Amino acid sequence: MNRIFLAIGIVIVAILVASSSLFIVDQRQVAVIKTFGEIKSVITEPGLNFNWPLVQTVSMLDRTIQTLDNPSPSAIFTAEKKSLVIDWLVKWRINDPRQFVRNNGVEQRNLENRLGAVSQAAFNEEVTKHTVRGVLSDERAQIMQNVKTRLEQESKPFGIEIIDVRIKRVDFVPEVTASVYNRMISERKQVANQLRSEGEATKEQIRADADKQVSVIVAGATLEAQKTKGDADAQATQIYGEAFGRDPKFAQFYRNLEAYRASFHSKSDVMVVDTGSDFFKAMRGSGGAGSADAAAAAAAKKK
Repeated sequence: MNRIFLAIGIVIVAILVASSSLFIVDQRQVAVIKTFGEIKSVITEPGLNFNWPLVQTVSMLDRTIQTLDNPSPSAIFTAEKKSLVIDWLVKWRINDPRQFVRNNGVEQRNLENRLGAVSQAAFNEEVTKHTVRGVLSDERAQIMQNVKTRLEQESKPFGIEIIDVRIKRVDFVPEVTASVYNRMISERKQVANQLRSEGEATKEQIRADADKQVSVIVAGATLEAQKTKGDADAQATQIYGEAFGRDPKFAQFYRNLEAYRASFHSKSDVMVVDTGSDFFKAMRGSGGAGSADAAAAAAAKKK
C-alpha cells in the first residue's frame, strides 16, 4: 500500500514539474528565457519547449504589428504661430527581443510611454517648420515621412521597428475652431443673402414681364372687343334705321315699349304722370296704345 501511495506521489510531482517546465511558443509570440534574471535565450520558432523550473523564467512577447495612438493630443504651433491639435498613430513591432527586454522590461506599456513621448516631440519639432495650409494639404505626407525617419533613429535602443506613422486628424484648438465656424457661417449667410437678392430681382423682372404681357393681351382683347361691339352696334343701328324708316308709327310704338321697360323694374315701382300725356293714354290702352296697335298691324301686313 505504501508503495502505491509513493508511486502516486512521484507521478503527481512529475506532472507538476513537467507542467512548470514545459511551455508552448505561439507563432505570434517570442519567448525570452531568463536564468536568475539574466537573458539566457530567445525562442522565435513556434512549438513546445523546455525550461528549468525555479531557475529559469519565461516571458512571452507579442511580435505582431502594434498600434500606438496619441494618448493625449495637445496643441502644436505652426510656422505662422497658429495652434493645431494633431492626432497621430505609430505602427511598430519588436525586432530585437533582447534589446526590448533590456530597455523596457517585459511590459509593453513601458515601451508605449517612452515611444509616445518621443513621437510627440518629433511631431512638435516637425510641425513648427510648416504652415497650417501645408499641414492640412500638400506637405502632410512629407511631415509623416520626416517623423518616421526620426523615430527609426531614436527607437533603435528600444528593440523595435517603426512600420508606419500617420496623422489621423488635424484640427484647430476650440477657440480658433469657434472663430473659424463663425466666419464660415458669416460667409455662407452673405452668399445666401446675395443669392436671395438675385432671386428677388429675377422674380420682379419675371413678374414685370408677365404684367406687361397681360396688359398687352388685355389691351388687344379690349380693342378687339370694342371693335366687334362697335361693328355690332353699327349693324344694329343700320337694321333699326331700316326697320324704323319703313314704318314711323311702328318705330314710335317700339320706342314707347322701350320707355315702359326702362321705367318699371319691379312690381313696387310707382310713377306719377299727367292724365293727358301720351304715355298715360298708352298705359290705359287708348290713344297712343291704339296707334301702336295700328302700327303693329300695318307692320305685320307688310311682312
